[in-house]
Amino acid sequence: MEQRPVIIEPSRKTPVYGEFDVVVVGGGPAGIMAAASAARTGHSVILLERYGFLGGAGTAGGLSTFCGLHAKVYGEHRRVIHGLADELLERLEKLDGLSKPHLTINDGIQAQAFDISAYKLAADELVTGHGARILFHALAVGLVMADEDTIDAVLIESKSGRAAVRGRIFIDASGDGDVAAWAGVPYEKSPGINGMLYPSLMFRINGVDAAAAGEKPWRTVERLMEEAERAGTHKFPRKKPIVRPQRNPLEWRANLTQLSNPDGSAIDGTDVDQLTRGELQGRRQVFDAFAFIRDNTPGFGDSYIVDIAPQIGIRETRRIIGRYMLTEDDVRDCADFPDTIGVNGWPVEAHVAGTVEFRWPRGENPRGFNQLPFRMLLPQKVRNLYVTGRCASMTHDAQSAARVTGPCFAMGEAAGMAAGMALDAGVDCADIDVPELQRRLENHGVYLGREVK
Repeated sequence: MEQRPVIIEPSRKTPVYGEFDVVVVGGGPAGIMAAASAARTGHSVILLERYGFLGGAGTAGGLSTFCGLHAKVYGEHRRVIHGLADELLERLEKLDGLSKPHLTINDGIQAQAFDISAYKLAADELVTGHGARILFHALAVGLVMADEDTIDAVLIESKSGRAAVRGRIFIDASGDGDVAAWAGVPYEKSPGINGMLYPSLMFRINGVDAAAAGEKPWRTVERLMEEAERAGTHKFPRKKPIVRPQRNPLEWRANLTQLSNPDGSAIDGTDVDQLTRGELQGRRQVFDAFAFIRDNTPGFGDSYIVDIAPQIGIRETRRIIGRYMLTEDDVRDCADFPDTIGVNGWPVEAHVAGTVEFRWPRGENPRGFNQLPFRMLLPQKVRNLYVTGRCASMTHDAQSAARVTGPCFAMGEAAGMAAGMALDAGVDCADIDVPELQRRLENHGVYLGREVK
């Protein structure tokens, strides 16, 4: 690799923005729940978020759909993510921002669409309503270590300049495992070719005539794209497009891009040059795909692009190597763990070159979900850190399933509650009373998968 020139910066005095019991980095689904859950234990909590709103891929990535709230349990579709998620969904319903669950992935499992603007407000109110503080427009850029196994502060950059945020316990909900990597925690990153999941750029279409579009027009879109590729008139970046109605059937969400480098490798969400390429490539793909849909699909003739997501949607970058790594066999064999802190009911969803591959739980009539062990939140080497969300301790294939919103909600709520318990007991993050954590989670309505209701 070419060696770039460097500039030696002079030493500086960095002001301390504040000192908190718990510092949560990243305001996606895991971070939202971690902050609210930790604050509910009575400790001071700050949530650091790079954008001016919460939600992660659901808002900044334009996803507008909760995946993984439900599982197909012995043939029956059930919601398996509860606890603070119940409160969030209730807030969304009051804002008229939540659609009914719909079948997806060849009608194999349910997902639930939401209004992005309503989700932003509901997340604000959930976090602040439980007493946590939010700092928007604050990008975490580094750490100060008290010693080799203890984090002292997160360094942030904002329009107010550089600052340090001190904490006693830190929760890495950055998605990319930024805090863990800076602290020297071992992690994995899949290779770009035949490895890392490909990102997408979501967009929304308005002005759709739902009646003219007919029943299940997303199947029509897929068929038309396949026919055009066979005829040689078009070539699309990925198969299995998702084009679905939002709360108002005039508006549809579209997920049918796939972002790659010139060598065909997946865009790496931790590389700024590749991120830039992905944004440029993604917008071109959006307009090309939309033009095809508009010109060929019944009901879309007068439609237009109303919104392109603020950023490309990253599915995978760093994954820590924790006390336990969740595996694809765990997901597909519906594994149980004595230290369960929630469940995952989403199948393996591998975004590989040109398409999406799904791998479902094994067996004729499976339970449909695996438990998530507390140990997957525990990094090596650092004593005052939890890692939660899509950068938690999972293999590439397991992460292809448990990276979605539902299990991230579960991991985040558990990490926040565990942080409060560690502070109360004066112990390291790994040394809390796990049966007591499970009892408290269940008392707050979390489903641990220990019995099928």
